[in-house]
Amino acid sequence: MRCMGPIPRRHWRAFCVGALMAMTAATALAHGNAAPAPTVLGVLTTWVPDPLPWLMAVVAASWYLLAARRVNRANPRVPVPRWRIAAWLAGVAAILIALASAIDVYAADLLTVHMVQHLVLAMVAPPLLALGAPVTLLLRDVSPETRHRVILPVLHSRVVRLVASPIVAWSLFAVVMWLTHFSPLYNAALEDPTLHVAEHMVYLASGLLFWWPVVAADPIPHRMGYGTRLAYIGLQMPISAAVGLAIYFSQTVLYPHYATLARTWGPSALVDQQVGGVVMWGVGDLLMLSMVPLLVTAWMRADARKTIRSDARLSASRAAEAARPASDEPVPTG
Repeated sequence: MRCMGPIPRRHWRAFCVGALMAMTAATALAHGNAAPAPTVLGVLTTWVPDPLPWLMAVVAASWYLLAARRVNRANPRVPVPRWRIAAWLAGVAAILIALASAIDVYAADLLTVHMVQHLVLAMVAPPLLALGAPVTLLLRDVSPETRHRVILPVLHSRVVRLVASPIVAWSLFAVVMWLTHFSPLYNAALEDPTLHVAEHMVYLASGLLFWWPVVAADPIPHRMGYGTRLAYIGLQMPISAAVGLAIYFSQTVLYPHYATLARTWGPSALVDQQVGGVVMWGVGDLLMLSMVPLLVTAWMRADARKTIRSDARLSASRAAEAARPASDEPVPTG
């Protein structure tokens, strides 16, 4: 196919040469050649030209902003809180950074960077997206007919109730962490770009399912109490810590991709693996621990609101009792 069109031929020729160079570089990386040694400027300015994460980010951010705008116009007295909008956009930005920045470029060269990428997809972006309460926004944005005929039946379906079950979500998250790190899938994903994208989607999906009942900003089939949520997180922490420690204490390189990579800079494959294990263990647990004070604060506020409502009901009852007409009292006889 010739490079012809309304743009001058020399520009098309330059474009085609650049595309061929990019394809050649991608092929070389896939066959064991590392990216250039990272620099501060290079890390800050390097972005992956893959259109998929950019398209996903634009669609997700645009839908939320447009839906929030429609809801705010229709219900100016009960607008979408700005902090929920900020949380959603931050979650979308986290996904974009994980999949389109230098993190994605060097994830194939350093296991440590790959661990950071997976933690962002599984433990940073999902709770931020959950705080955005997109299901609630969707229910407020659609017409009543669509809400009752389409959205609510889906939310109340057996499949959604099963998948949204905290037991299923907790178990799936643990299985994903263990299976992806201690099976041939991890190394295969490093060699196969399609499988790598699927792996990222699995981390993001399992993270969303895990964090949704913890944040509980949306209507969910199985709502846990605050104490149960704390236990839910606490029981998951040893699982992620065990994954990191198992990687750290391994005396051999677990993933052949990193062992055979022609990289002339940075730590050895084994040292890189040990640092990656520490990241998975330490940073992963810190991310989960960061949710604890937020849950405790929300728990205290919920108890305070409950106490205020209870006191208000009691005061109203006493006021009604005091205002009862005297004629209602029994008249003594005799």
